[in-house]
Amino acid sequence: MNFTVGFKPLLGDAHSMDNLEKQLICPICLEMFSKPVVILPCQHNLCRKCANDVFQASNPLWQSRGSTTVSSGGRFRCPSCRHEVVLDRHGVYGLQRNLLVENIIDIYKQESSRPLHSKAEQHLMCEEHEEEKINIYCLSCEVPTCSLCKVFGAHKDCEVAPLPTIYKRQKSELSDGIAMLVAGNDRVQAVITQMEEVCQTIEDNSRRQKQLLTQRFEALCAVLEERKAELLQALAREQEQKLQRVRGLIRQYGDHLEASSKLVESAIQSMEEPQMALYLQQAKELINKVGTMSKVELAGRPEPGYESMDQFTVSVEHVAEMLRTIDFQAGASGEEEDEEVALEGEEGSAGPEEERPDGPEGTGGH
Repeated sequence: MNFTVGFKPLLGDAHSMDNLEKQLICPICLEMFSKPVVILPCQHNLCRKCANDVFQASNPLWQSRGSTTVSSGGRFRCPSCRHEVVLDRHGVYGLQRNLLVENIIDIYKQESSRPLHSKAEQHLMCEEHEEEKINIYCLSCEVPTCSLCKVFGAHKDCEVAPLPTIYKRQKSELSDGIAMLVAGNDRVQAVITQMEEVCQTIEDNSRRQKQLLTQRFEALCAVLEERKAELLQALAREQEQKLQRVRGLIRQYGDHLEASSKLVESAIQSMEEPQMALYLQQAKELINKVGTMSKVELAGRPEPGYESMDQFTVSVEHVAEMLRTIDFQAGASGEEEDEEVALEGEEGSAGPEEERPDGPEGTGGH
């Protein structure tokens, strides 16, 4: 069935338009949203002016400043669901505009402004029966047609229905589809907002964990530095003890050598004495001194290997291997790890006093 071009559909089934209008009512002013329309984090919409009024009512201190606009952060509750809305430094002007709702409002106003039965909206005429208006709808072929086409024409065996009935039905279906589309877009916007919040949370958690990781490795390095200082101190003490002992022996042997050399010199001079009587007066005493000096027992020399410091060798291979196995602990909460680190820190501060090595026995390597 063909009909003339230039068809302008009759607009405005009152019931369908009313249903759509209900979706576009602001819960504050109870009138159709006035642009700009802002969308709250809870996905409800408000006129920006109404959002500003709600904010000022919830924050009376801001009103006392004599300003009709808000230029910095604050909070208020959504009038629809009571969800708390936290504003940034831009105030209500930082809320995202809902351009989809604004576009639907424009379309609605355009459609509503058209008269339902104006002279411009002439009934379409059937091309096959030029005197007949298109007044029925063929349900089988899904096209508008005229009564004569049903009686004598191509649609005589088809099922038909009054044109206004199908018109209202399809207008209602389209209106419901628009409402579903708007609701679906709101859900998509909510999902997008949630995923953006997830991204922000991921960044915040990653930054926090990086800080914790750095702190723990710095604490580990501090433990290694502290232990290295303790071992170096023990090594220095042992070195000083051994040096003191050996240097004491050197002084003792040196004193003995000096006394022995002087005695030898005196004995040689005495042997050069030509007079026997004078020699014999000194010889007995010198012989006794030489005999005594030769019998003096000096302190024993350091035992073999005394100079070795091998007992201060430490084996770090197993520690290095253990450090290489450090990995992230799945399922461990940050709070539990913080408590463990704090407890380890307290134990570590008390432990070294009890386990501090005093000599080679406490510093021997594996």
